[in-house]
Amino acid sequence: MLETTLAQLEASAQERIRASATADELEAARVEALGRKGTLAQLSKDMGKLAPEQRAATGKRLNAVKQALEAALEARQGEFAGQALKARLDAEWIDLTLPAPGPRPASLHPLTEIQSELEDLFISMGFAVLDGPEVETEFNNFDALNMPSDHPARDMQDTFWLTDGHLLRTHTSPVQVRGMRKLGPPLRMIAPGRVFRNEEVDASHEHTFYQLEGMMVDREVSIAHMLYFMKTLLAGIFKRDVTVRLRPGFFPFVEPGFELDIQCLICGGGGCPVCKQGGWVELLPCGLVQPNVLRLSGIDPEEWNGFAFGLGLTRLVMMRYGIGDIRLLLSGDLRFLKQF
Repeated sequence: MLETTLAQLEASAQERIRASATADELEAARVEALGRKGTLAQLSKDMGKLAPEQRAATGKRLNAVKQALEAALEARQGEFAGQALKARLDAEWIDLTLPAPGPRPASLHPLTEIQSELEDLFISMGFAVLDGPEVETEFNNFDALNMPSDHPARDMQDTFWLTDGHLLRTHTSPVQVRGMRKLGPPLRMIAPGRVFRNEEVDASHEHTFYQLEGMMVDREVSIAHMLYFMKTLLAGIFKRDVTVRLRPGFFPFVEPGFELDIQCLICGGGGCPVCKQGGWVELLPCGLVQPNVLRLSGIDPEEWNGFAFGLGLTRLVMMRYGIGDIRLLLSGDLRFLKQF
């Protein structure tokens, strides 16, 4: 009787194992046949009711059924594991013979974009775009621009001096000096580029930033010419009306000199860290070229004169895009740069 029951158990359990479509169904079949309260465990308890001479043979048969079912379960579990692995490999499979994907779409850095716009604007007005070295001589950076030997800009607090007496240029004005000497008058030129100053870094100051300086040298150049070009510049960049003010300013290389400020576009003139709570941002120092500057570059100031200006390109970018911290522009943070 027990032998018959074991045969029926093995046959039904084997059939259920083969028919299991999922791992959960297979686990249910295992628990029913081989679990602590399963059919095989119940039959083991009935061994005590058999005659002593029947127990050995029945015990061997019970163990054989258990081993057969465990083997079937293991084989079926292996099939499920193989199917899962194949599905995962199919999902993760990569054809290494396919061409690599194209480059990710990119955009120009805002500094590059604004510099390019300004270059196009001034080229359309007959200006040449000149470049020069970032490591300069003291003469080109200071002396040729009529800066006296005791000018505070020469101090270590403002200038990065090198051990050989050269320096990292503090403005792009040396390119104007090189342009006057090489090209001579009449001359219309701009000099965009990177400059360096020993600044204490904050929301509106960096030790490394960008400028765009320009110059026009011709006969009978006046302040009216200068204002025309400055207004054309601002209208071309901001593409809207901006509030400006012109106030006297002293610079050794221009006479008379002016500060052209714009009302802060970050706070609308209400005051913020960018404008130092004043509502205005210094943007365009400018003026008529000091005669000594022309003379030091080999140009006769009795025959020629001109105007010059220096534009804080980095601050212009901040005003254009409403950027509240200058340090973001050179941070290399792609989360910031992807906005442009």
